[in-house]
Amino acid sequence: MSADDPDHSDAAPELPAIEFLSPGRFLVDNPPTTQNPPDQWQPAPFVLRETMAIQRFECLDDARRHALALLGQAHRSLSLYSPDLEPPLYNHSSIQQACVRFLLAHPRNRLRVLLEDTSRAVKQGHRLLGLSRRLSSNMQIRKRHPEYPAHTCAFLVADDCGAMVRPEPDQMIGYALYNDPGRTRQLQREFDTAWDHSLSDPDLRSFLL
Repeated sequence: MSADDPDHSDAAPELPAIEFLSPGRFLVDNPPTTQNPPDQWQPAPFVLRETMAIQRFECLDDARRHALALLGQAHRSLSLYSPDLEPPLYNHSSIQQACVRFLLAHPRNRLRVLLEDTSRAVKQGHRLLGLSRRLSSNMQIRKRHPEYPAHTCAFLVADDCGAMVRPEPDQMIGYALYNDPGRTRQLQREFDTAWDHSLSDPDLRSFLL
C-alpha cells in the first residue's frame, strides 16, 4: 500500500471503553506506629506548707501519689526511712525524676535514705541506688545499725513541715501531712539520731562501685 493511499493512517485503532466496577472499601488494620508512653504517676493534689488537714490513705496508689507530691514539692531536704526501699512504692521513673529535679534544684539540697535491709535492693536493682551513685554528693543511702532500736513505722519527711507516715511498714495504710511542723520535727529528730548511728553497708558499696 502506498503512502498516497487515502485509507492509510498512522493513528492507532481506537479500543472499546472498559467499564470498571469498584469492589468497595476495605479497612486495613495496621499496627500503631508508636508505642504508648510509659505509665506516669500523678502527685496528690495537696500543697506543701498550705494544706492543713491530715490526708489518710489505705492503698498503694494513694501512697504513691502522696510520696510523689512530697518529693516534688520539697525545697531543702528529704529523709526517707524504709524497710528495704520498697520497690512497689519507690522504684519507678516518676519517683526517680522527682528526686533528680530536687537534687539538681540547689547544690545544698540533700536526700538521705536509711534502710533496715539493703539486700533486696542490691540483688534486684533499684532506681534510687543508681541515682545515689550519680549524685553521691547530695544523696546518701545507709543501713540502720543493728544495735540501734528500729523504728516502728516507715516515713518520708519533706523539709520542715511535710511527711508521709505508715505505722505498719508492711502495709500501704497511713497518712500524709503537708503543713505540720511539730510532727515533722519529731520525725526528723528520730531520723537524724538513727542516721548518726547508721552504717555504710558493704553490699551497698560494692553495688555502687
